[in-house]
Amino acid sequence: MTTQAPPASGATRVRWLILAILFAVTTINYADRATIAIAGPELKKMLGLSPVQMGFVFSAFAWSYVLAQLPGGWLLDRFGSKITYFFSIFLWSVFTMFMGGVGFFTGATAVAVLFTLRLLIGAAEAPSFPGNSRIASAWFPTAERGTAAAIFNSAQYFATVLFAPIMGWLVHSFGWQSVFFVMGGLGVIMAFIWLKTVYGPKDHPRANAAEIAYIEAGGALVDLETKNKAVAATQLDTWACIRQLLGNRMLLGVYIGQYCINTLTYFFLTWFPVYLVQERHMTILKAGFVAALPAVAGFLGGVLGGVISDRLIKSGRTLSAARKIPIVGGMLLSTTMIICNYVEADWVVILVMSLAFFGKGIGALGWAVVADTSPREAGGMSGALFNTFGNTAGITTPIVIGYILEATGSFAGALVFVGANALVTILCYLLMVGEIKRFEFKTPVMRNIDQDRSAA
Repeated sequence: MTTQAPPASGATRVRWLILAILFAVTTINYADRATIAIAGPELKKMLGLSPVQMGFVFSAFAWSYVLAQLPGGWLLDRFGSKITYFFSIFLWSVFTMFMGGVGFFTGATAVAVLFTLRLLIGAAEAPSFPGNSRIASAWFPTAERGTAAAIFNSAQYFATVLFAPIMGWLVHSFGWQSVFFVMGGLGVIMAFIWLKTVYGPKDHPRANAAEIAYIEAGGALVDLETKNKAVAATQLDTWACIRQLLGNRMLLGVYIGQYCINTLTYFFLTWFPVYLVQERHMTILKAGFVAALPAVAGFLGGVLGGVISDRLIKSGRTLSAARKIPIVGGMLLSTTMIICNYVEADWVVILVMSLAFFGKGIGALGWAVVADTSPREAGGMSGALFNTFGNTAGITTPIVIGYILEATGSFAGALVFVGANALVTILCYLLMVGEIKRFEFKTPVMRNIDQDRSAA
């Protein structure tokens, strides 16, 4: 049973300001990822791309994003979240702006430049979600962490709610290039806001002792960022850490489950607008607005999933039950998207998709589970492994769907493929994960750099 005392009278609530910044940054993060989907139909026409070629372009982001996860996790654990995340935001935003210049090239050169820039954006964004998880671990007690993780994770839906109509309007009114210039510029501004507002709990000028004591008593790792400065002479033994993390059945089940959940995410980020235009014969302007409706449902489900989970903890349910109940229930709802294969009316399709993404939002508690389970010494590395597994779906999903479309000329098989992944998520959490608890290394994974130098 997990319980927590109420916050002391006079305690500040700076952690919610930190969460608001995480939410804003993650909204821009996902909006930048989705720029290619909104501009996709125009780019496809301009460059003459086949569905398979478009699938590879959609997947480019995820190739580098996955490969850069472990280096990104190492940077977070070595240099801390604040400075690592700043450079992440700044660089991905600059590369997004550069994508607006793809139109200056033609033919194979244009495709190569487009692919390369998406690779660079993916690499630059790699520390973002492990950084979110690491900051949530430092700022939020266990009984509030589900809500915190659900809120920053639900930014992926809010990004579509807010920016899909805007980006659709930009493409319609000013051309596809404008999407990249506007979104990249917003990200550069956000990078400097981050630098001025985000600190660790013990370094934040507005967090008082009562708030720090409250979150620490509830399980927050308040020394996480402070210790980072104090233990600069020690270094994580990366491969020893990875071997132990992957050797744990609980964590491996969580990692595989995230791959399956992200299959739904990447369908929505890449092929969903194309589905609306190609399969449902909507204009790109209408598709931009219509895509926002399932996103609203996903956002509401995402916040509700975290609230339900934390309420279950406060009512005396175990951490395992509190996290698994929303995940399993939400993934069951997500499978309803397959119904779209059997209906014709557009309003029914949008209703069913909204229900499916509402379920996906409720079940998207993986980052809360990572914050609950990651070892104290390697929160960045554990989050990076989790994100590596999860975003491998960003490689496979666009390509698999591209091949399905090439072979069948229809999205019917694609929706079955996506829905089946929701079922596999349920099996992972019910049969593989077991008890959810913080992982402890069986053998040391930190080594002293000064001692290593002396020995040499």
